[in-house]
Amino acid sequence: MREDIASIRKEYTQAALDEQSVLQNPFEQFEKWFQEALNSEILEPTAMVLSTVNGEGQPYQRTVLLKTFDQQGFVFYTNYESRKANHLKSNPKVSILFPWYSLERQVAITGHVEKISTKESLKYFLSRPQGSQLGAWVSNQSEVISSRSILEEKLAQMKQKFKDGKIPLPDHWGGYRIIPETIEFWQGRKSRLHDRIFFKKEDNDIWNITRLSP
Repeated sequence: MREDIASIRKEYTQAALDEQSVLQNPFEQFEKWFQEALNSEILEPTAMVLSTVNGEGQPYQRTVLLKTFDQQGFVFYTNYESRKANHLKSNPKVSILFPWYSLERQVAITGHVEKISTKESLKYFLSRPQGSQLGAWVSNQSEVISSRSILEEKLAQMKQKFKDGKIPLPDHWGGYRIIPETIEFWQGRKSRLHDRIFFKKEDNDIWNITRLSP
């Protein structure tokens, strides 16, 4: 057993967050922190850990990339036949976490997902590099394969198939919008007395703001 792991410690001292300084709209507060994450040039600022639950109640996590957000929610793209998508068919409830460790910050969001329109998915799909467009056709996401060579062979086939024109949007690929019900902003502080400002959406679409104990 690696008992020395227990001795790894770091004090969080970079910033503070309180009820007076936090913006009253959680999307505006997220925009502020997100821009600071971009400006800091941290690795993968758009990366978020997405949690879903299968039909047996088993949770799964994976990292996906945020592609856009606004007052309606947070959008990511995936294969609609993937494991995560199958989970979402039976249980649209999700949580996401933005782990901005180097800034000593996290943003945790809970809510539910809805598919975005085909028009929105197509617009984003056409903005992707050609390799990423082909990848959406090549991978039967989450299915078992015997070797990587299967992917490489299928990629060669797709390159040949679409060599003379634009690559179309696959029927099985598109976006989800996460519609938040709670948004928590977590700022690391000294002595593990972290700042946690919690937004909860009420029935009248007003966001209630509270502080949580660390």
